Amino acid sequence: MKFPWHSDKGKVADGNAGGSYASEAVVESRAVPGVRFTLAKMSFGRRVELMRRVRELARRAEFLAASEGSGDKMDAALLQSEIERVFVMWGVKAVSGLVVDARVAGPELLAEAGPEELFREALAAVRRETGLSEEERKNS
Repeated sequence: MKFPWHSDKGKVADGNAGGSYASEAVVESRAVPGVRFTLAKMSFGRRVELMRRVRELARRAEFLAASEGSGDKMDAALLQSEIERVFVMWGVKAVSGLVVDARVAGPELLAEAGPEELFREALAAVRRETGLSEEERKNS
């Protein structure tokens, strides 16, 4: 498993003059029209926080994935799903335009009961925001 160690090269400002910086980005869903994700942008502190959250899960998943046993492979897949949930809970600050079971959805409800396609889209958006390369995305 690769971790998102590298920084966003050249991404200091979001098009504004001077030293202004928006710590969040809004992404429109392609899977469900009208849904938007508010994502936290990567910072040094947030990168450290993410690494702390996934470090042990990733170690265990990598160890189990290398095993020959089918039970270990299933456990590795479960841990990978837990890592994906951590990514979404860490990176998605808000969800707008989505109601699940008559409740306005946020990141927790999206992960718990929202459409899987929308969860996967949010996960991909968070991974893009972390600056992971395509190969690193496959391994995380």
